[in-house]
Amino acid sequence: MSEPIRVLVTGAAGQIAYSLLYSIGNGSVFGKDQPIILVLLDITPMMGVLDGVLMELQDCALPLLKDVIATDKEDVAFKDLDVAILVGSMPRREGMERKDLLKANVKIFKSQGAALDKYAKKSVKVIVVGNPANTNCLTASKSAPSIPKENFSCLTRLDHNRAKAQIALKLGVTANDVKNVIIWGNHSSTQYPDVNHAKVKLQGKEVGVYEALKDDSWLKGEFVTTVQQRGAAVIKARKLSSAMSAAKAICDHVRDIWFGTPEFVSMGVISDGNSYGVPDDLLYSFPVVIKNKTWKFVEGLPINDFSREKMDLTAKELTEEKESAFEFLSSA
Repeated sequence: MSEPIRVLVTGAAGQIAYSLLYSIGNGSVFGKDQPIILVLLDITPMMGVLDGVLMELQDCALPLLKDVIATDKEDVAFKDLDVAILVGSMPRREGMERKDLLKANVKIFKSQGAALDKYAKKSVKVIVVGNPANTNCLTASKSAPSIPKENFSCLTRLDHNRAKAQIALKLGVTANDVKNVIIWGNHSSTQYPDVNHAKVKLQGKEVGVYEALKDDSWLKGEFVTTVQQRGAAVIKARKLSSAMSAAKAICDHVRDIWFGTPEFVSMGVISDGNSYGVPDDLLYSFPVVIKNKTWKFVEGLPINDFSREKMDLTAKELTEEKESAFEFLSSA
């Protein structure tokens, strides 16, 4: 058995965490021979609920869980971490402007970034899920100057998986038969799901998705809006936001950081040095490949005019979000 790793999940009393913690504890993310010390952080009013989650994790009798620590204190939660999965954030309430949401979250992620900087290992991998995820991730990274900015990523894997699934459903194949879809930009309704470089396996051979579907107007229209608005569609139907699918996407994202990728995947990462004309210093979703726990941009993909326009639009939104966040950051 290896040495245990310390993994933090924030918002640990919430519904995404409830779908996520079992998968982390049973070895699906870090492997079947990797013991884990699981740290659960939530706000003080949620400690009663968190205690129930702790009891259930104990009752799962998971052999890989060496210890489970439930806390509302950042100095306990962030100590010596190998992995931090930041799920908790201020949710948008009715009548709340996006700007108010941004302000509340800047405060949270500034504080958590500072705690990472002070208490976590410098090699910690930080995955931000709480929305607005891209800008929250950038805020945390800026607040943790001693941790390499490449160690911070935000979740766009749920959008990636949604895009994959829509193509598979349309073609009557399984999601496994579809590869190399891309989510560009912000985890918001301006994100751009791009299948210009995607391949699908049909009758044993790989073909481009555009060629396989022969339905450009669907791919440029309904497909894009379905993926962009899928989160809202789930809320409308379930009266709750995506939890099972979000937790599955977090597992995919973290497992790929840990073990590497067989195909390219989408994640929000720092845009510095990209070759796709996205401004530096944005936390933007790109296609990446991962090896030895280090991601690299997928380079050299040709970008057509349709894609260019969509990629620029989401970059513009992220630039505006960043500017608002940084105003709050200096005063927070």
